[in-house]
Amino acid sequence: MKRVIFHIDVNSAFLSWSAVKLVHEGKPDLRLVPSVVSGDPSDRRSIVTAASMPAKKRGIKTAQPISMALRTCPDLVIVRGDWTWYKTCSEQFTAICREYSPVLQKFSIDECFLDMTLYLGRRDPVAVATELKDRIRTELGFTVNVGIGPNKLLAKMASDFEKPDKVHTLWAAEVPTKMWPLGVRDLLWVGKRTEERLVAYGIHTIGDIARLNTASLARLVGQKAAQQLHESANGLDESPVETDFQEAKSYSAERTFAQDIHTAKELDRALFNVACIVAHRIRRDRFKAGSVSVFIKHRDFSVAQRQAQMARPTDVTALILQEARRLVSTLWDGVTPLRQVGLGVSKLTHETDLQLSLFEDPNLEYYRQWDREYDERKARGEDPRMLAYQRTKLPAGSLPAEPDVLTFHYATGEEALSAVKQAVRERRDCTFSQRTLPDGTACFELFEGTQVIERHAVRKK
Repeated sequence: MKRVIFHIDVNSAFLSWSAVKLVHEGKPDLRLVPSVVSGDPSDRRSIVTAASMPAKKRGIKTAQPISMALRTCPDLVIVRGDWTWYKTCSEQFTAICREYSPVLQKFSIDECFLDMTLYLGRRDPVAVATELKDRIRTELGFTVNVGIGPNKLLAKMASDFEKPDKVHTLWAAEVPTKMWPLGVRDLLWVGKRTEERLVAYGIHTIGDIARLNTASLARLVGQKAAQQLHESANGLDESPVETDFQEAKSYSAERTFAQDIHTAKELDRALFNVACIVAHRIRRDRFKAGSVSVFIKHRDFSVAQRQAQMARPTDVTALILQEARRLVSTLWDGVTPLRQVGLGVSKLTHETDLQLSLFEDPNLEYYRQWDREYDERKARGEDPRMLAYQRTKLPAGSLPAEPDVLTFHYATGEEALSAVKQAVRERRDCTFSQRTLPDGTACFELFEGTQVIERHAVRKK
């Protein structure tokens, strides 16, 4: 039996949902004027999380600072996001979708997949999809796009064609004409760095990827990523539409030390590593975590652990790490030797927190970009460098912050030397050397090949 998958995607979800609420209150429709959804409208540091079509035509972009958006469009209407209302709208549109098939997988707060294979009967898929989208518009007041294909990949690609309020198909026979002419960045899961690498070698379209053999592609992006890219470019995807009962309940990672650790720097580095691992795994499986837990094991094998709920579900490494650091600070006295640390996440959901979290954290887009680069390196089979999340503005003459170097500061040279030696023991393919910077700062640099990936510096008096 031929598989038929629908992908339903709400058009400009947060802006549309905010507009529906205001229309119900008798106010003008935000979708008809230059408008955006953001955090605190009075805070110029807030970021645009959704924009109306008139705003987009004026040059307003998602993730743009509100201050910049107002300079571009002084008459811009700014409304604050409403998480509770968005959850309600999401549940309402999902409920209508379930009437068409019980095999539903939420992909995010405003997207879902439906496996229609056993539920179409003899009906035309386009006619059913049109009926579904029209019901959502009539009953709920906002529009959706519906993509139809033989698998999740092609259905998702189809729903991203012309918007809003459209139904599109992307069957296997249509891939050469509808998908192959698109740019490589339009292929699902292709990030900016992968696009840059492919384009640099003359690979500009999805069709170019499809026609390239995997051996040649592997030399550019790594074996694992090459196989995935080649299959996706040819429209191949066997992943099922997964309902909740099929999904994982938790993810965790732990680090056991060859020698007991004694310093906050060592513990924080280990916590950072396990947070990267766990966050990458949940992003890979399209999850967000609602709860974070940590444990530490002492020299005598006694264990202390703590758990906390996140303000909103997330898959952002930095946010998970921040919560883990807070929990560890309540468990460890900073002195007692530790032999192991672990981090876990649970209360998993497919709902997205990307734009909603932007309401509160102006650094989130930076965190997201860091995560994308990390995931791309993992997909290429590389060992991602541990990039520092926080860019601290240091006084003049201090050690400069560099985008690709994770820097630690120590009171003495002996502590710095001990730390870099420990790093080399943990990463046997790395070397280190001593260096004095032009400003007189003494440091040890950890190298991966010729690239500095960590700097252990002596804090200047």
